[in-house]
Amino acid sequence: MKLYIDPGTGSMLFAILIGLLGALRYMLRTWLVRVRFILSGGKKIDNQQDKLPFVIFSDDKRYWNVFEPMCRELCSRGMKIVYMTESDDDPALSCNIKNFKGEFIGKGNKAFAKLNFLNATILLSTTPGLDVYQWKRSKDVDCYIHMLHAPNEITGYRMFGTDYYDVILISGMFQERDIRALEAMRKLPAKEIYHIGIPYMDIMLERLQKSNTKAHERTVLLAPSWGTSAIFSRFGGEILDVLLDTGYHIIVRPHPQSFISEKEMIDQIMQQYPASNQLEWNRDTDNFEVLKRSDILISDFSGVIFDFALVYDKPIIYTDTDYKSDPYDSWWLQDIPWTFKVLPRIGSKLGKDNFKDLKKMIDDCITDENFQKGRSEVRNETWEFIGEGTIRAADFLECKYHALLNEDKKIGA
Repeated sequence: MKLYIDPGTGSMLFAILIGLLGALRYMLRTWLVRVRFILSGGKKIDNQQDKLPFVIFSDDKRYWNVFEPMCRELCSRGMKIVYMTESDDDPALSCNIKNFKGEFIGKGNKAFAKLNFLNATILLSTTPGLDVYQWKRSKDVDCYIHMLHAPNEITGYRMFGTDYYDVILISGMFQERDIRALEAMRKLPAKEIYHIGIPYMDIMLERLQKSNTKAHERTVLLAPSWGTSAIFSRFGGEILDVLLDTGYHIIVRPHPQSFISEKEMIDQIMQQYPASNQLEWNRDTDNFEVLKRSDILISDFSGVIFDFALVYDKPIIYTDTDYKSDPYDSWWLQDIPWTFKVLPRIGSKLGKDNFKDLKKMIDDCITDENFQKGRSEVRNETWEFIGEGTIRAADFLECKYHALLNEDKKIGA
């Protein structure tokens, strides 16, 4: 008989193990410092010599496009970066950037075990859940910084997603309002917030402006998110039946997490609707080309909505998926999330009651000038400092590093 341990209990046991290992580690470190002090003839020992200056943690290879612009800019300034990833095929592992080191640290608990004992001045990540489950704050990391990987609300994370970060890098004032509201509710100390814009979207826009668009048949991109409120969980393959009836070329690009958390469902749908001349399944790491060759996007609450609408300036159709906020930070605010407030301004809503009108809806959305005006308004709300994101982020991170370094020198003086 196999022993089953539920995720909550597993997390607790892992936390206990990490605590015991941590206590042992600090006891050994203290002992080693004393030995070194004696062997040095009583001279002061520099405990910072093994400290990494700047670490980036990525839980998936798909976030390389989010971090790459800043990595190149910071490394060009002489900043040394260690990029720790849970993907053994992460593009970061094979990139050729001076002062940059990519490192595969394993997956799941193996990765967390390394992160929980990390010795670094700054750790930057897009991963939520710090100090909530297995990923604990290391006593030897001076500052944890979170950066959003999409231009929508920060309350779309699972509960307590960013509570225990020190700094949040954002792109719109509505994100700051939500952060401050959650801090007040939970009686948390105020985090440092800095508006940088959206570096990866700046790069995407620059690529788009330099590229050529080839003539193609009308193409519809279906890009669902994952979870119980997402398109496939709610509608199954029925939405593909309706899309195929339009006669248009259909590209389906499921959220990468679906192939992990919803593998059985996705496998079944892919088997039921195999690739053909009309239907294409897409899993490219870089979504630039698939977005460029699509005329309209159908999605739910996925962040790709804003890439498509704001960078490519194309219309979207969003599905009525009866979004449930229970697992997310947005539940605490008891307000409609920003995403669902702005969706009607940039596209039309699709539900089972108007499935039969999908072809007409697609055609109307592509030609409706009101949606173009809405995209412009939303772009102003969530994409500050267009074209400046990489420099603003690098400037802040470099200044933060030197400030922390000087603070350490003051403490050790």
